Parts: sequence; C-alpha cells; structure tokens
Amino acid sequence: MLLVWFYGVMVVGAVSRSVYQIATEFDRAPLAYSLSAVAGVVYGFITYSLVRGGERARRAAQVCCAAELAGVLIVGTWTLVDKSAFPDATVWSDYGMGYVFIPVLLPLSALYWLRKNRTVTR
Repeated sequence: MLLVWFYGVMVVGAVSRSVYQIATEFDRAPLAYSLSAVAGVVYGFITYSLVRGGERARRAAQVCCAAELAGVLIVGTWTLVDKSAFPDATVWSDYGMGYVFIPVLLPLSALYWLRKNRTVTR
C-alpha cells in the first residue's frame, strides 16, 4: 500500500505541475514540461497496475518501473551534463532532486517489491 500511496502522490504532483506549465509557459521549456507530463502518465499507469493486482498487471508494472528508472537515469544524467537542454526542471531532473530523490528511489523500491512478491506457478 505504501508504494501505491507514493505513486499516487507522484501522479498528482507530476500531472498538476505539467498541466499548469504546459498551459501557461509551454514555449519556455517544451521538452521539460512534456517529460513531466509523460512521467505523470507513467506514474498513473504504475499506480493502476499496483492497485489492480494479478500477474499480468505485475508484469506491466515491472516494465513501466524499468522504463521509469531508465527515464530518471537518462534525464537525470542529461540535466547534469547539459544544463542548457532544460531551461526549467522536469520531475526527473537531477535524478529527482526537486522531489527529494523519490523519482529514482521509487522505481527501485517498486521493482524490488514486485520481484519479491511475484507468484510462482508450476
């Protein structure tokens, strides 16, 4: 339940931030704001998959968590290497520093939990 709660908070944070930024200042940093919107959608799908349960949803959540982790690592590194590429921060900038590093810790925790709690069928 803790993972669902954290992902739910991240959905609200990422989606509300990106909707506001896209609506009011999209021309300032379109890539950053679009990436925040994508992060919000990914968080939403993972939240839904965790709530839904079942083996198929667990596998879908694993794939999305792996993609989320890749996104955090790629965007986080990109923002450190080339600050000018992102005139404004994304949810994943600097590995999620603006969100207390939750964006990098959350997929790691979720992947661990999903792997640990998988159902073994024979």
